[in-house]
Amino acid sequence: MTDVQRTPRQQKWVASVRASLERDTGKTLAEWVAIAKTCPETKQRAQLKWFKENHGLLQNRAMWVLGEAFGSSSSASADPQAMLEALWTDPAARAIMEAINTAATVHEGAIRSTRKSFTAWSREFQFAAARPLKNGGVMLGLALAPDADARLSEPKNESWSERLKARMEVAAPMDIDDRVRGLLKAAWERS
Repeated sequence: MTDVQRTPRQQKWVASVRASLERDTGKTLAEWVAIAKTCPETKQRAQLKWFKENHGLLQNRAMWVLGEAFGSSSSASADPQAMLEALWTDPAARAIMEAINTAATVHEGAIRSTRKSFTAWSREFQFAAARPLKNGGVMLGLALAPDADARLSEPKNESWSERLKARMEVAAPMDIDDRVRGLLKAAWERS
């Protein structure tokens, strides 16, 4: 499985952003990319602020333009395999992520995509995400209520989707047992 797939909803969003950008702003994507390359800021939040303050371009469009300009995770131009390799460098954490991937992608329409700091699984909406931990484990986020299982807790400072209302730490691939596979299925069903 590669990370270049998009859900139909994501494809529709990308198409709508492209179609409306020139109509609403009077500039093509290529013109916005050229503007982005003049931005004096190097960090994404600062670049977003610069776009809003100097050009009136708001977050979704600015993220798209920045992705096209600099190859960030929000762009189709980013190399998904390179992003995956850069994120999952620890062999123990990578093995856990692969076990999660196997359990998550058995469900029809489930796709995996990698962002800068986490890997996500979606159908129509994101239903799970995982990020490596410094201890070799993985934090798994799920689109479920924290009370769905005793091992789940509320997320704290996670950068993934606000739909993921529960999280759990996973220490080893064998922790992706029947109960966790059931939680992944329940989250997938809600997506």
